[in-house]
Amino acid sequence: MFWPMLAIALGFLGIAVLGVLGIRVFLEAQRLGRQVAATTERINHAAEDLEKAAMNLARTGEALR
Repeated sequence: MFWPMLAIALGFLGIAVLGVLGIRVFLEAQRLGRQVAATTERINHAAEDLEKAAMNLARTGEALR
């Protein structure tokens, strides 16, 4: 009777550990998603700034001709 109970307890413990690890992976994936979204926003903002600077440079170049 000892071995079946031990097997059941270890099985339950294994499932609990997998559940905890699954939750941790889920939370880290959410955090990574937020970081990717923030970085994408920063890249888009920098691209807009670069485009504005290029437009101003093009206007300045045209004015010098």
